[in-house]
Amino acid sequence: MARLLPLAAAISLLAGTAFAAPPDPVAQRAQALLARMTLEEKIGQLTQLGAEVPGPNQEKPEELIRAGKAGSVLWTIDSDLIARLQRVAVQESRLGIPLLFGYDVIHGYKNVFPVPLGMAATWDPALVERSQAIAARESWTAGINWTFTPMVDIARDARWGRIVEGAGEDTFLGIAMARAQVRGLQGPALGTPERVLTSVKHFAAYGAADGGRDYDSVYVPEVLLQNVYFPPFRAAVEAGAGTVMSAYMTLNDVPASGNRWLLRDVLRQDMGFKGFVISDAFAVQSLENHGYAADNADAAARGLQAGVNMDMASNSYMRQLPALVKAGKLPQRVVDDAVRDVLTVKLRMGLFEKPYGDPARKEAVFNDPAHRAATREAAQRSIVLLRNEGRALPLAAALKRIAVIGPLGDSGEDIKGSWTVEKGAGVTVLEGIKARWPQAEVTFSRGGDMQRAYALPWDANDGKPAPALMPAAEQQAELAQAVEAARQADTVVMVLGERANMSGEAASVASLALQGNQQALLQAVVATGKPVVLVLLNGRPLDIAWADAHVPAIVEAWFPGSEGGHAIADVLSGAVNPGGKLPVSWPRSTGHVPAYYNHNLTHANEADRNFTSRYSTDAPSSPLYPFGHGLSYTTFAYGAPTLDRTTARAGEPVKVSVKVRNTGAVAGDEVVQLYIHQRAGSAARPQRELKGFQRVNLQPGAEQTVSFTLGREELKFWSPATMAWGVEPGAFDVWVGGSSTAQAHAEFRLTR
Repeated sequence: MARLLPLAAAISLLAGTAFAAPPDPVAQRAQALLARMTLEEKIGQLTQLGAEVPGPNQEKPEELIRAGKAGSVLWTIDSDLIARLQRVAVQESRLGIPLLFGYDVIHGYKNVFPVPLGMAATWDPALVERSQAIAARESWTAGINWTFTPMVDIARDARWGRIVEGAGEDTFLGIAMARAQVRGLQGPALGTPERVLTSVKHFAAYGAADGGRDYDSVYVPEVLLQNVYFPPFRAAVEAGAGTVMSAYMTLNDVPASGNRWLLRDVLRQDMGFKGFVISDAFAVQSLENHGYAADNADAAARGLQAGVNMDMASNSYMRQLPALVKAGKLPQRVVDDAVRDVLTVKLRMGLFEKPYGDPARKEAVFNDPAHRAATREAAQRSIVLLRNEGRALPLAAALKRIAVIGPLGDSGEDIKGSWTVEKGAGVTVLEGIKARWPQAEVTFSRGGDMQRAYALPWDANDGKPAPALMPAAEQQAELAQAVEAARQADTVVMVLGERANMSGEAASVASLALQGNQQALLQAVVATGKPVVLVLLNGRPLDIAWADAHVPAIVEAWFPGSEGGHAIADVLSGAVNPGGKLPVSWPRSTGHVPAYYNHNLTHANEADRNFTSRYSTDAPSSPLYPFGHGLSYTTFAYGAPTLDRTTARAGEPVKVSVKVRNTGAVAGDEVVQLYIHQRAGSAARPQRELKGFQRVNLQPGAEQTVSFTLGREELKFWSPATMAWGVEPGAFDVWVGGSSTAQAHAEFRLTR
């Protein structure tokens, strides 16, 4: 008779054998492939080449790929070239390892969606996920299998040009948009058909640059890193992001692309990231520029040891790592670990089985009517109605004479915004208005011009000067023509803001004022006394304090994409009721930045609890428009929020419900927003923090109960007193409403 094991021993045996995790076949394949590679082939997998940029010994990219000395290629969307280079890698290199083809597909490939800041203004993560799935399908078909997005940097300074690429100032909204973009682009898992690899950027706190100056140093204490800047990256990692891009700048005096604490301790150990890290372009080489690395060899060693798996474009790894390893200055293990991460991602993507896109279907996919329709829907839902005094909007259907005025009114390139992939005009505001009011006489006047004062760096490197600004005499003549056109019109639609190249990378500004002669143009047209609607095309808040005081209707359209002109006309006509909300606080002037709603309380908070940091002499302290603001052609009423419990143990969920009613005459969307404040604890907490939102559509007179749950994730914070995350007992305020100035209030208490 067999002797029975004691219960504890049996459980131990089962835990150690029967329930042991099975071997990961992908990891096994990666290790087996790694064992066959030469040192040069390993370093090749850590090298990203420009498609037409020679290597350090003047080898052409094709020759390097054939020799196994490249793992990725960037800076091309030529589908034929992509296919040819992939064939060289798969069919002609010794090991046949496929290439990753990377490109900045930020907000659409052929069919362009609103810029990311505009997409955040939809407050609709499901829409964002669907939109990025379309971008992924078009990219994959063309041969691009890796996109350098989403950018999840929190940005509180509108002077920073790359604010346009993110979700704005708020961490909670940023988390939602980060998850949606990763899921849309990659699908539920790496290797989902017709999806692409993401690269979450820029790790980390790149958006907090001194003075809003792109690439400048960042100084952020750990409490802000943990509570504000890291969480969107954590959310993207948890959503399955396959790669993360390291940032250009120094973080607290250590370059982000050479920062071991950032890339290993925080990203890999704390956040659990399992993919690989790609540097931003030339960021490894720039470790020397920062005065951090002694020379290029030192930069390569520091970058790799810090945790940058792949060097984008500088060829530093290709030039330096072989000699460093052979001289014993860099452990072989460090190289092997970095290569294993890259191979694992390629295997999980299924690139070895399906290395090519499907360019034969490119035109059919690009011309899918559903794709174009999706860009129009996204643009409609991104538009924010900032001001509408006297019900100036919507415009009457029977208008006879409409003047479209402004240098952006008929610009099909600018309406798409920065970081577009393929050339080709979007629908302009002029075209959209003509299509919406076919019976009207629609005229157009530029009224002048505005341009960048300095060329984009990559243009300057190629010898291209900044665009020439229209001479002053010509601007004055065009302004006079515009004023005359306004006098002849029933209604004027002014289209002002920024050109696409005035927003994005290397597009930081010293002033948020309307550039060129736009302010003078606006004032001259308003002086005619004709009804004026101001439409803004831009990638950041601008100084429109004068317009807010003198123009009854202001529409924030961002850079709305391919169907932008139609979407704007849909809103101006009332065919679509605007429902977008601001993802940023709108400053009154340049001097008000950085501007954000979730300040800590101060000693002088009683008189103005909604905005406690003070200007006391020359200007109101409050923003021109608060975070979360956005008007509608209807009105909404909120009931008092109700809680399922007013006392709970720390960690137990509290359910908050509120009734929202459409009190107007037309159907409309409202973004119901929930904010909290913890009154006391181990550290001072922001006066308000967004912790829930939901976009709802209500018919006239309809009422809906909207509910939110405040659980551990919503109530926890990282305390500088305990140096840890936790939920602390105490009293909490809750507000629910249509912006960060919501007034409907309740409170609850957490106990131990």
